[in-house]
Amino acid sequence: MNVKSFLQFVELPTKVASMLPFLLGTLYALYRFEDFYVLRFALMFVSLLSFDMATTAINNYYDYKKAAKTHGYGYETHNAIVHYKLKESTVVAVIAVLLALAVGGGIALVAETGLLVFLLGGLSFLIGILYSFGPIPISRMPLGELFSGLFMGFVIIFISAYIHSDQTVVTLLFSEGWASLHIHISEVLYLFWFSVPAILGIAGIMLANNICDIEDDMDNRRYTLPVYIGRKNALLLFRLLYYVSFADLAVLLLLGVNPVLAALLLLILIPLRRNIARFEEKQEKATTFILSVKNFMLMSVARIAVLGAAILLKVLL
Repeated sequence: MNVKSFLQFVELPTKVASMLPFLLGTLYALYRFEDFYVLRFALMFVSLLSFDMATTAINNYYDYKKAAKTHGYGYETHNAIVHYKLKESTVVAVIAVLLALAVGGGIALVAETGLLVFLLGGLSFLIGILYSFGPIPISRMPLGELFSGLFMGFVIIFISAYIHSDQTVVTLLFSEGWASLHIHISEVLYLFWFSVPAILGIAGIMLANNICDIEDDMDNRRYTLPVYIGRKNALLLFRLLYYVSFADLAVLLLLGVNPVLAALLLLILIPLRRNIARFEEKQEKATTFILSVKNFMLMSVARIAVLGAAILLKVLL
C-alpha cells in the first residue's frame, strides 16, 4: 500500500467532518474559558484523526467483504481495496495500526484530563465501530445521520472544549466507591446549542451520500434513511438541515460575540442556497455529493472565522 492508495483507502478529504468540529470546540474553549493546553490538543488531534481514518477504513473493508453487487455501478473504482488491488492482510494491518494510535492517544489524553473523557471517548469508539461493523451496522440503518451528527458534531466539540475547561463544565468524581457527576447545565446547553451547525452539517453529508446511493443501497441491502422516507422527503430534509443550523446565532449573542460578527454568518446563506439548489437538481456521487461537504466546510469555516475574530477582539479590548 503506497501513500496514494492509503489516502484513498481512508478517504482523507472526508476527515474535515471531524477536524473542523475539533477546531470549533478548541476555539470555543479559548473564547469561553480563556485557556489552552498544547499537549491535550495534540493528543486529541492524533487520537481523533487516527480513529476517523480507522472507521472509514473499516467501513470500506466491510463494504468490500459484504458487497452483493460488484459490477456495473463503479464498485471497481469507488472502493480503494478493489481499485488498487490491496492485499486483505495489508488492509487489516493498516486498520490495526490506526486503531492502536487512536487508543494510545486517547489513553494519554485520559491521563491528562480524567475519566469523563474516557467514558465519552469509549462511547464514541463503540459507536464508530458499530457504525461500520457488526451484525447490523448503523450505516446500513436509517440512523446513520442521527449518530454521525451527534457524535461527530456535538461530542467532538464537547470533548475538544472540555479538555481546556479545567472541569468547569462537567465534573466526574470517584470517592470511597461512590461516583458523583456534577453538570453545569447552562454551560452544557450552550455547548450543544453552539454545536447545532456541526451536528446538522455532518448529518447533511451523510444524508447526501445516502440520497446519491438509494438504488445501489437497495441492491446491497443497506436500508438507509432515504430508502425509508423516499427521495423527495430526503431532499426536503436536506434543505431544512441548513436553515435550522443558523439557530446557533442566538447562543453566540448570549455568549457576548459582537452582533456584527454574528450577523456576518448570514452571508453564507447565499452560497448555501445555491449549493442546495444544485444538489436538488441532480444527486450524483461523482459530481454533486461534494456540495454537501462544501456546505459543511462553509458553515464551519465561517464560524471559525467569527470565533477567531471574537477572540482577537476580546484580547485587544
